[in-house]
This record gives sequence, C-alpha cells and structure tokens, in this order.
Amino acid sequence: MADAALLHTGLHPDPFAVLGRHGRGDRSIIRVFLPGARQARLLDIDQPMRRLTDTDLFEWRGAADALPPHYRLAWIDAAGHEQVAYDPYNFPPQLSLYDLHLFNEGRHLHAYRVLGAHPRTVDYIAGVLFAVWAPNAAQVSVVGDFNQWNGLRHPLRRRGGVWELFVPDVAVGARYQFELRVGEKGQRLRKSDPYGRWFERRPANFALVMESAPYPWRDEMWMAQRRRRNWTRAPLAVYEVHLGSWQRDEHGDYLDYRELARRLVAYVGALGFTHIELMPLTEHPLDASWGYQPIGYFAPTSRHGSPHDFHWFVDYCHQAGIGVILDWVPGHFPKDAHGLAQFDGTCLYEHQDPDRREQRGWGTLAFDYGRNQVKNFLLASACFWLEEYHLDGLRVDAVASMLYLDYDRESGEWAPNLFGGNENLEAVAFLRELNEIIHRRYPGVLMIAEESTAWPLVTRPSWMGGLGFGMKWNMGWMHDILEYLSCDPALRCHHHELLTFGLLYAFTENFMLPLSHDEVVHGKGSLLSRMPGDRHQRFANLRLLYLYMWTYPGKKFLFMGNELAQEREWNHAAVLDWELLGQPECRGIQGLVRDLNHFYLSMASLHDSEFSQEGFEWLDCHDAARSVVAYLRRGGGDDPVLVVINFAAMTRPGYRVGVPLSGFYQEILCSDADIYGGGGMGNGTVHADSIPHLGYPCSLVLDLPPLTGLILVSRRGYCPS
Repeated sequence: MADAALLHTGLHPDPFAVLGRHGRGDRSIIRVFLPGARQARLLDIDQPMRRLTDTDLFEWRGAADALPPHYRLAWIDAAGHEQVAYDPYNFPPQLSLYDLHLFNEGRHLHAYRVLGAHPRTVDYIAGVLFAVWAPNAAQVSVVGDFNQWNGLRHPLRRRGGVWELFVPDVAVGARYQFELRVGEKGQRLRKSDPYGRWFERRPANFALVMESAPYPWRDEMWMAQRRRRNWTRAPLAVYEVHLGSWQRDEHGDYLDYRELARRLVAYVGALGFTHIELMPLTEHPLDASWGYQPIGYFAPTSRHGSPHDFHWFVDYCHQAGIGVILDWVPGHFPKDAHGLAQFDGTCLYEHQDPDRREQRGWGTLAFDYGRNQVKNFLLASACFWLEEYHLDGLRVDAVASMLYLDYDRESGEWAPNLFGGNENLEAVAFLRELNEIIHRRYPGVLMIAEESTAWPLVTRPSWMGGLGFGMKWNMGWMHDILEYLSCDPALRCHHHELLTFGLLYAFTENFMLPLSHDEVVHGKGSLLSRMPGDRHQRFANLRLLYLYMWTYPGKKFLFMGNELAQEREWNHAAVLDWELLGQPECRGIQGLVRDLNHFYLSMASLHDSEFSQEGFEWLDCHDAARSVVAYLRRGGGDDPVLVVINFAAMTRPGYRVGVPLSGFYQEILCSDADIYGGGGMGNGTVHADSIPHLGYPCSLVLDLPPLTGLILVSRRGYCPS
C-alpha cells in the first residue's frame, strides 16, 4: 500500500487523507498509524483494529453511528505498555484562513498566538495545537515525550506554507521539537520551535509547552502613567544589566528572576535610575554571546526561571516605579543546527542572496526583511515583549548592520540596491513599519536605536523620511569624550574640539548618552583603567566623566559596574566586584552617580529640554589653553543650572565665568568633594557681579580644583546669612 509506505518513511504529503475517520454512506473507516504498536483497539466500543499487512497501519470498519464524534484509541506499544489517547486525525483544521492570510501578508502582529505550541480545548477535549511555518519541507512532524520522540507518530497537516496539528492529551510542560523532512531524499532535521514561549535550560534546546493562563498583572498605575507620560521632557536614566553576572547566589549559581527583581529594584531605586535595560534575554544557547545570538525570539531565557517568573520580575519593577527595557536583536541570528538557519532545508529566515546572507564579522546570518513571513516573525516578536510582558521599550541592536548592504564588507563582497546605493531598502522599510506599529499600539513605549553612523533622521517620523525611532545612542559623544579623557591632561589643550564638536549635532536627533557594556570588553579595559595618571587622578577623571555626562544634553545610560569604578574588564562569567565598595574611592564614585541621578531627576533644567537647542547654552567653549568649559542648562521654568568643568590637572584659582544674571549662585555639587573621594575643595555660595565677561553682562569668580566639575544653581533673591 503506497500510503502506508509513505507514512513509514515520514514523507506522506497529506496524512489526513489516510488517517482518522472516513465515511462511506452509513459506514465509517477508522485508520491510525502507530509505529511499533503490537495491537490496537477502539476503547469506546472495545473493538479491535485490524493491522494492515506488513504495516503499522491499523484499520476498523463499522457503522458510522457506533462511535462517538471523538473516539479514543488504546494500543500496546513496543515495550508492552498500554497507551490511551484521542485520535488527533479526527479533528478539523484549527488555524483560521484569516490568520493564515494575515501571516502570509506580514500583518499578523499576534502570530505568536497561533504559531508555536498552544494549549487549547477542542470539543471539550484538552490538548495542544502545534503549528510551524516551513513552506519548503516535504513533511513536518511534532516530536516529544508524548510520542517517544518518534517523528513518524504525529505528522502535521499542510496549510499552504504552515503546518499544524492538534494533539489531544499533551500536558503543559511537555518537551517538544519539530522534525522536518527536507530535500529530495527526505533528510531529517530536528528544529526548535521559532515561536516557542519556553525552553529548557541550556545546553538542552527542547521547547516546553507553556500554560495559556494570563499573568495577573498588578501594574495598572504604572501602565496608565506610561501612556500619559511625555518621556522626551522627563528624566531618563538607564542602568544596563547582564543578569547572569550582576549578582549570583552563595553557590555561584544564577539568581532567579524574582530574587533578581528584589535586589535590582532596591539597588537601582536607591541610586536614582529610572529604568533597567536588560541585555538580551531572548533564549540563546551560548553564554558567551551575552544573548546577542538568540534562538527563541518569544521566550525569556530559562537560566533565571520560568516565563511567569519573568512576568513577576517586570511587574515588581513597575510597582516600584522602575521601567524595564529589553535589548532586542532583529539584525542577525546564529547558525546553530537546531535554530532558524536553513530551517526547512532552504534559506528561509536568512537571505537567499549569498552577498546578503551573512554577518561575517559575527559568524551569524542576516534576516531577509523582504519576505513577508520573516518580517511578520520580527514584528510579532517586538509586539510580544511589549504586550505579553509589559516591557517599556526595546533597544534595537546593531541597526547599522541592517541599514547598509556593505556593512562589514569589502569592495566586491556586496551588490548595490536597485538604485545603485548601499542602503538595504527592505531593512529600512521594516524599521519604519516597526516603529510606526509600536508607537501607534503602545503609547509611551521607548524605541531606541543603537545606530553608529551618520544615517539621517533616525529619530524622526517616517512621514518626514525618518526611521521613526524615539531615541538614538550618541556614539559620537561617547567616542569623543572617552578619547579626550584618555589623553594626558597636559595634552588636552590640543584636543579641545572633542569636547565641543558634539554640540554641533546634539539636537539633530533625540540622543541617549551611552556608556555601555561595549566600552568595557574586548581588551578596552574598564572605564577607570582608561583614565590617565596616578590612582587619585584616575578616579578624579572618572568623576569628571560622570558629571559631564549627567549635565550634557541627552538621556543617560550606564552599564553595571561602572558605578563601582570596577578596575577590571567586564566578564560575563563572573559577578561584579562588589567588594570594591569597601574602598572609599569606589564608594565615592557610587555616591556621585547617586547624587547626579537625584539632581537630574529633581531639576527640570537638566532634563526638560534635552532634545532642544533652547536647553543648552555655551558660556565658554573656547578656553582650550586651560582645558575649561562652562555652560548653562535650562528648561521647565526652573532657574538655569551652571556647569563649569576643569579638565586640567592643576588648580584654576580665581577663574571668571560670564553669566546672564547677577545674584547669588550656590554650588550644589562638586566632583572633588571629600564624600566622593576628592580633595574637599569647593566654593559654597558665590555672587555674580555686574562685570561683563565674554559678552555676558555679569560674571562670577570660582576656584576650580584640578580635574573637577562644578554644578551651581542661581539663587535669585537669596542672601547667605
């Protein structure tokens, strides 16, 4: 029998044409395929099924009304154990034509609710609906503990390019994969579920069936405030975290999401950060990738617990007033055999053009943004994290690698687009659509681009020709200030433009100022180790860096450990050096970050107009000879904030600064204060006299300690006692 032969080889194109219930008038034929079974019977009527000769195909013929609508099978397996189950081939298709249509058009933003593995009840019978997109496979089966991982047992029904099967009696927590037959010879591939919601902890890569019950959120107040909040005028200070190396338990094992939430909220809240940004939590096989080579785009990593544990993590943060941002990776994916690579034996998720297929510098594959179903996969993933986990934003990784066809490629290794340029037009269209959808559906959510080039209008709406992001990392500012501070202070006078050039473009985009994990890895050393001079000077320079960052226009972003003045590079396999807080200098750095954050949060002049030229005014940007800058920050109706920074390693006594208003100015923060580990010099309250200076009608005189920044506020009408 040809059908039996195809079932035995796992290559039958339409198992439902053979298996299940088939009627002929008032008679029924029931066929089931039970590889390795010794015998089978229909349990409801206790009648045996006949084995077809030399096959594992069993058949029963009888009156149509003899069986209930859904009948149970009982069989003796190869080990001699009796198994009982409803026949999965007696259920109709479960995916609607509308779902399939939307998905194939790239417009099914909830595709994760229909593809993957979903517990459901059909005709009062509980089971799991399995569905996967694999248009070029000859056959697809689901394998798991429930069928002894036998790929012949549960072949799926083809619905165009999507395959589906409702399998009764499969429980929540069941392990599973998809087995695909591909190529002319029916090669067998085992693949993880691209839409899997829960995976076993690595190195295992089996997906787990996740329960369908919704999480009982308690963050209604946070979500309502987020929708109303104008974040462009609000303080935003982000603490970047790698959960696996921030802290661990007493045995050196990973902390679970719930314990991490308790510890992080207490710590981050005390330091004044408004948000936590998590390095990629999308499930990934390799610890050393830090999450940037994901496999599970719909699953939080099991390293720290279950999906509901991660729900609890976000909920706890929100109830404490802390936002949560996820580092999201739509630019590339790894080549692991169980992942997306060559998923159905062809270039399905990756680009078919070999010139566009790989990100060679990373050893990964690039998505094909021009294919509707691939675009849908990524759009649904973005919506999934924001909707199902209430995340407050996505930091989109490596946007430049998506935008340019010649990214990390030499001449001759790439082909231009149809207009002859190096722009990836499909990726540009995808990013615009992504941002339009997110901003429309999730008001108040942050979309942040890690974009390292001069691509224009990254943070402008698509109707203006922009990409539509809310913010962009200011990589130019980061490179300039780190290069400047790494110079010997005696030579900084020759590099003064590194301090001032960034203000020429600071308001062309909505910028975030990043001191991220990328600056403390790959041989760069820690921030502290990059500062010149002796130990005292290195700490003074680090304090300067933070004061400059927190008073410079742009939202703030700091990687964990930088607030401790960690002396070694970050290592993902080891926890931060928390013992450093036993040293006064390191404790002082942490205290400075805390106080800068609290000033930033409380003073509208520092956060209200960060994206507007009106929020910043140079008082003196030309004193390269003495390596001093002075500027005002304005906004929100508050009195302006005066910032004066001495980047030289010598004291500048009697330094005159022009200001627009006379009156008293109170020094509210000095990076050289003894509580921060400095020398304790300061100015207290000073008076600005009506002595013109550098075009300003008034001026004040300050003593500037070496390698020190000062923050002063105008106290009009204030007179010290």
